[in-house]
Order: sequence, then structure tokens, then C-alpha cells
Amino acid sequence: MFTYEHYQESAAAILEKLAGLQPRVLLILGSGLGFLGDAVENAVTIDYRDIPHFRVSTAPDHKGRLVCGLLSGVPVMVMQGRMHYYEGYTPEEVAYPVRVARLLGVEAMIVTNAAGAINREFRVGDLMLISDHIRIMGESPLRGGNLPEFGPRFCDMTETYDPAFRAMAMEKGRELGLPVVQGVYFYFPGPQFETPAEVRLARTLGGDAAGMSTVYEATAANHCGIRTLGISLMTNMAAGVLNQKLSGEEVNEAAARAGKAFSALVLACLPELVKE
Repeated sequence: MFTYEHYQESAAAILEKLAGLQPRVLLILGSGLGFLGDAVENAVTIDYRDIPHFRVSTAPDHKGRLVCGLLSGVPVMVMQGRMHYYEGYTPEEVAYPVRVARLLGVEAMIVTNAAGAINREFRVGDLMLISDHIRIMGESPLRGGNLPEFGPRFCDMTETYDPAFRAMAMEKGRELGLPVVQGVYFYFPGPQFETPAEVRLARTLGGDAAGMSTVYEATAANHCGIRTLGISLMTNMAAGVLNQKLSGEEVNEAAARAGKAFSALVLACLPELVKE
């Protein structure tokens, strides 16, 4: 288990490299979506392995580095790649960067992922704003001794994904003519894709999209007072929805095709997240 001092050491190591920049928004980029980090202006790049107590991302296409600078004029801390439970990390290790970001002054977060569409009305390429999530499997990143410096022992999860942020993002999507929908993200631990039977269960329980990330970071953000906007890119129809098999290559190819729409929505939303 990490102590508060561990988080402070990580934050201090990052702060030393930022030359006065204070990030206000944390942007976590999921599978196939890391390209947006390359658009950061006046970028300071820090490999995860060079930050005390950070874990290293091992997932394909995850660069495993922080990119800090300006995006849409907003001071940001961009995670080009994340840690996952399926890599062998604990939920606390997966969520670790979120708490470090809070110590650096971050007040809002955009967490993104590539997901499989459970909802039959969704289409590949849709951008789903996460209204809520379901986590049946896997521990909580808040398990163990509570760190009161970040939040209470028992935190409310009613508005994990900020309703005002979501309404704003829907409006931006309409203005830009983008395929934006809303739905519930159903967490699976992975790394294998879900079975058709698991997808049917998730649909019965109210899931609209399936994925292997996001909920640990969102939970930690909620605990420490970071307002969150969650965006899932539908890169495929979930197992069993169509009569075809799934692959990681399909996910990355779909993410590349949807890159323009994804970038447009994120860049439009960023300045709105830090308005007083």
C-alpha cells in the first residue's frame, strides 16, 4: 500500500520538471487514442519509469509517459497510456497517477477508453459519454487504509461522472455534428475479450459498453475531489452482437479512423472544464 509520502515524492519529481506549469486537467488516453498527446504545445515529456513509485505501462500502443503543456490553451497533464489491472497491477497502482495529479493542482479529468458496444443501437465510431459504471469484478482502488488527505473513508459515488460536464460535452458534440451518445460503462478485468454470454449478462444489468479500464481512475478521482468527464470510443461491437470474432488490431484501427472526431470533442471540451 502507498503512503501519502509516496504520492508527495512522485508529485515533487514531476513538479521539478514542469518549469512553473501547473496542470489543471488530467487527460488519460486509452488504447489507440494516445495521438492526442502529440498535439500538446510547449510539451514537457516524462517517462513513467523516471517518476518515483509510478508503474510502467506494458499494454500495446501505450507509450507510458506524461506529456505536460498546453492543449486548447489549457494547462494539461496527459497520460499517453495507462496502467491496467490485467497487466498485474493492483487497483491502487492503476489509480496512483490520479492522486499524484491532485497534489499537482489538477481539478478536472477526462478519462478515455476504447470499448465494445453492448447497446445494439450504438455503432462503431460513436463517442459514448459515460453516465455511470458497473464494476462487479475486481477490487476497489480505495481498499485498505484510508488516506484522509485525499478523501473520506466512505465516498459517495452518485455523480462519479460529472453531470454538468456531460451535458456540456453533449452540447459540444451537437455543435460539431459528432456521433455522441450516453451510456453505462461495464468493467471487465481482461485481458481476454468478453464472452458472448458475459456480454448478454452485462446488457441485462444495464451496461451499454464493455471495457477493461477507467473505473479505478474514476473512483480515485471521485474520492479526491477531481471532477470527471468519461469518454468511450466504440471501436467494435461487443462479442456476440455480430457474428464475428474480436481482435486488438480491430480496436486500434477503429480508434485511428475515429481520431478526428475524438480529438474535436476533447479539444472543444477542455476550456469548459476550467471555467470558474
